[in-house]
Amino acid sequence: MRKQSEAMLLLPLLPVFLVGMFPMLLIGMLGSAGLVIFGILMIRVGLAGTMDAHGDFNQEIIAHGYASGPERAAQASDLQAASRMSLLLHLSGAAMIVAGIAGLFLVG
Repeated sequence: MRKQSEAMLLLPLLPVFLVGMFPMLLIGMLGSAGLVIFGILMIRVGLAGTMDAHGDFNQEIIAHGYASGPERAAQASDLQAASRMSLLLHLSGAAMIVAGIAGLFLVG
């Protein structure tokens, strides 16, 4: 039985590294201003998610009409789940902006 290469064990972690590389470079190179920029980007992602969920909901209503009870409940549940996720993105983005501004004024 052959031994597996240790490099093959790290291969599944490559996407995590590539996704995490951008924020780390942004914060490292720009400092607190990078934290503010990353917070703004998170808020924009939350807004895009909210608008996408509302667009899907509206398209379903327009294309298929007013749905029956269980279908309407499923659509409303999907809309609520997307809204909750975007609310978390808004809050964490705002917290990053506040931390970045505090870092600019208190540390820098």
